Parts: sequence; C-alpha cells; structure tokens
Amino acid sequence: MTPIHTDLLIIGSGAGGLSAAVTAAHLGLKVLVAEKDACLGGTSAWSGGWMWIPRNPLAREAGIQEALDEPLNYLRHELGEQFDEARVRAFLETGPAMVDFFRHHTALQFVDGNAIPDFHGNTPHAGTGGRSVCAAPFDGRRLGAHIWRLRPPLAPTTLWGMGIASGAELRHFLNATRNPRSLAYVSRRVLAHGRDVLLHRRGMRLVNGNGLVAALLRSALDLGVELRTVSPARQLLHNAGKVSGAVLDTPQGLVEVHARCGVVLACGGFPFDAARKQAWLPHAPTGQEHWSAAVPTNTGDGLRMGEAVGAGLHHQMPQAAALAPVSLLPRPDGSQIHFPHLIERAKPGLIAVTRQGQRFTNEADSYHDFMAGLIAATPPGQPVEGWLVCDHAFIRRYGLGAAKPFPMPLGPLLANGYLRRGDTLAALADACGINAAGLERTVTRYNQQAAEGRDPDFHKGETPYNRIQGEASAPGPNPCMGPIVQAPFYAVRIVAGSLGTFAGLRTNARAQVLDTDGQPIAGLYASGNDMASVMGGRYPGGGITLGPAMTFGFIAAHHAAGQDAPRLA
Repeated sequence: MTPIHTDLLIIGSGAGGLSAAVTAAHLGLKVLVAEKDACLGGTSAWSGGWMWIPRNPLAREAGIQEALDEPLNYLRHELGEQFDEARVRAFLETGPAMVDFFRHHTALQFVDGNAIPDFHGNTPHAGTGGRSVCAAPFDGRRLGAHIWRLRPPLAPTTLWGMGIASGAELRHFLNATRNPRSLAYVSRRVLAHGRDVLLHRRGMRLVNGNGLVAALLRSALDLGVELRTVSPARQLLHNAGKVSGAVLDTPQGLVEVHARCGVVLACGGFPFDAARKQAWLPHAPTGQEHWSAAVPTNTGDGLRMGEAVGAGLHHQMPQAAALAPVSLLPRPDGSQIHFPHLIERAKPGLIAVTRQGQRFTNEADSYHDFMAGLIAATPPGQPVEGWLVCDHAFIRRYGLGAAKPFPMPLGPLLANGYLRRGDTLAALADACGINAAGLERTVTRYNQQAAEGRDPDFHKGETPYNRIQGEASAPGPNPCMGPIVQAPFYAVRIVAGSLGTFAGLRTNARAQVLDTDGQPIAGLYASGNDMASVMGGRYPGGGITLGPAMTFGFIAAHHAAGQDAPRLA
C-alpha cells in the first residue's frame, strides 16, 4: 500500500494517546491515531474518569491554595526510593496547565474533586481535597455518527446501559428508595435515558471515563485528527537512531506510516500479556492467575515495540500493576466479565474474609491497598481469593459487586453462581467453601466492634478517605462500620485483579522513551500505561493513572512540536 505521511503518530486511543493527539493538533501538527480495536477509548472509556492533578485551576478558583512542596513532599514520602524528582516535578508543574488548556481550547470540561482526600491520610502532606478533577458529563449527540466508534461503558457498571456519575449522582441512586428528592432525580435520569434509547438506540449523557474519552474524541475531530480503528501497529520504523513511524496492519493490508515528528506509544500497558504477568506479578506464577478489569486488547504491544528499538523497561517496583479486587461475572456464552469492586467495600455492614473466614485488611482502604492485603494474607502456593460478605439489609441498600440495590433483582446472579446466599452464616460459609466456625467468630467480633465504632484490628474508618467512602448518614459512630445481622447473608468471591499496569517503558520528564543506557530514543514517546508509572508502583490517590496519562500526553505533544509545555511553578 502507499505509505502515509503525517507529523505525529499516536498508537492507542485512551486518554494518554488522545491527550497527545489533541494537544499536537492544536499546536499545528498533522496527527494520526491508530487504534488496535474496533472502537476508540481503551480502558479509559471504562474508567471513573478521575485525574489526580494537585493545584488544578478548579481548586484554585475555589480558594484551595497550596504550594508545590505540599504534593511534592507527599509523593516523596509515598514513593520512597521510587521517587524520580524530575518526572514528579514535570507532572506536578505541568498538570494544572494541562487542565487549563483543555478547559479553554477543547470540548473537554471538568468537575472538581475538592472534597476528595488522598488515599493515605496518615502520610505527611496528604491532601484532604483539591487535588482531583473529573471529566464533566458530555452530550453524546455532539459526536454525531462517531459515537458508534466510542467504546461503550462496561455494561455491569451501568443501569440499563446508563452510566452513573460518581459522587452526588451515585448518592442519589443509592438513596432513591429513601429520599423523595433522590427519587425525583433518579426518575428524571431514567426517563431521559429511556428517551435517548428510543431516539438514538443508546444513552447520550456520557459520564466518568466515557465522558472523558467522548470529549477528547470531539476535540480531536474538531482539530482534524485522523482516527483509524482495527489498525494495530506491528513494528516501529527506526532509521539512523530515530523512530520515524510504524507499520500498521489495516483492513486493507500492511501500511507504513511515516511520522516526521515521531511516535507516541499509548497502547495501554500489559494487563493481558501472560508472559509479562508471569515475569512481573509474583501472585500469577503462570501468568493466568490475574484478572484485569482493563480492556482485553491491552496485550503489551507498546512495550514489545519499544524493546525492539532498544528501549529500557522499569519493572522493579513494589507492584507492577494497579491492583484491584475483581469478581468474575459469568456471561451466557461461557466467558466472564472482570468486575472491579471500587464502591461498596467502605459502606457499613460488609467485611472481606479469606477461605479461613478471617478478615485480612481494612475493607475501606483503596482498592490497591485492599488487594495488596489479600495477596499478603494468601499462603504461598495457594490461589489469591477472598470473599466479600454482607447481610440482606446491606445488599438491598448498596448492592454487592454486579448485584445492584433494591429494587433490582438478585435472582439471575444467584442462579448463575456469581452471588452466594445462606439463611445462616454457617450455610453461607458452606455455599462458599469458607470455614464456618472462622466466619462466625469473625462476624461476632466485627459486630461488637461496629457497635463501638472502632476497628482495633485494621483501623477501618480512621482516615478521611475511609470516611468519605463510607456512609455519613448511617447510624453509629463510624461511617464505615455496621453490624452484619439480618438474614439471609450474601457473599461474592473476589480474585487478584487490576485496573491496569504500572511497569513499562522508561521515560524522562519530557515523556521521551529512554534506551537501556538511559538516553532518549529520538522520535519515541510514551504515555498512559505504556510509560512506567511516575508513581513507581505505588498508589497514593485516586486518579494517579489518568492524571499523569493526560499530563505526559500533553508534554509529549509539546516536545514533538519543538516546544516546552507550560508549567505552574
């Protein structure tokens, strides 16, 4: 086929790739985005859409002012020996400018996270708010026919295909049967969604990561970015020490794309690369014992292509993946959906136990910390698995994994084995293969602790992050603790999973990929999960994947255009 000529080639269409594409096009470059899958957006389109960006414009406009040293020193404490000051400073100084650029020059708008604390409230310089932003809801009609190119949200996380925004909107849905104002809000949302389905065959109010990607796609289209799907990159073009393009495997055949300013690798990391998982995830000795909630097409393509031109990899970090507990939801065709448990674990009236029926961690801590606790509690050679346990009052109030709250039915999930139920704790234990005596002792002790509002075993509810994830209106002194008493009792099995990966290509503060000697490879950049995480395998706050992805995509585009990205010192 005839070669294609462009200025900048982006491989991958998640937030990191699209951030680079939109920025580069705004700076005057001709940009082509090549996506392996049939739809655009990658795992970003399934995400919560939150970005950790300290000192962002929305926080400053709300009067939340903090010096650079505050988040810088928080990360210095959190990352320890993984702290890379040049990259961390580039992220912290450029992130606010990135948000400002997208707010004023593109279709992407934001809502603030000014009340959202960092994960580790006991670490010096942890923030209690003002360090997060999320993509604002986006009207899918603005995409026109291109909306059918957008990856839809993960179905089990929706209500009849309708995405529910985190924060105030989610609280309305959880309170719909208890509060008239919430019922009115939910009724309006459901009716509007039904209208959209009748008129457009799908929901049009796009939220969370789906809204983020939709706004980025609209911006890319407005700026003339070429978007190609079903076009995986097979190899980079590497001549005279410079990356100058790639070979794409398109529906019409192999085609060379020559990119004058270089290539940005943004292929989503390696969550479905069994060989990398076997090598870098100790809890997955064959590479199969890890069930990521990322999209299945993220198979490590960017890392392999980078290695082939001499790129160095960074994988010696505390965790090579952004861990999260996952349950396996059966599909009628025999396959499984990897459902991430991000919401219900901090609500009062739930515990997590091992097969011995014993708690192993603070259930209200972050998904990453929770999963690390389960891995640590699993004896060598045994599969990493646990159970989330609750009573009838809890599941009807908050749901449990893919099981939604009242009035949604539980029957189908009981029938397919995803959800387990017992009229007594002993019966539930028998249904799950849990030690019954151990579970009964654990629940008895936990109920006593819940009455006192104290968790001396794991300190549940003692940090700002724990408490905001809990239920402020719940009776009792601790918003994360409530008794487990009302039969029948329910449980869902959780296994080792992740939201994505941390290990990846070594890069510098300009998002340039480095070779094995630590020198930049001319014309090669990385963003998103192809880039070794600036967080060094640690997880200090919500949005530490998308925030750096958007920021380093912004930085890469400026460098490729021969400019310095703006910074806020």
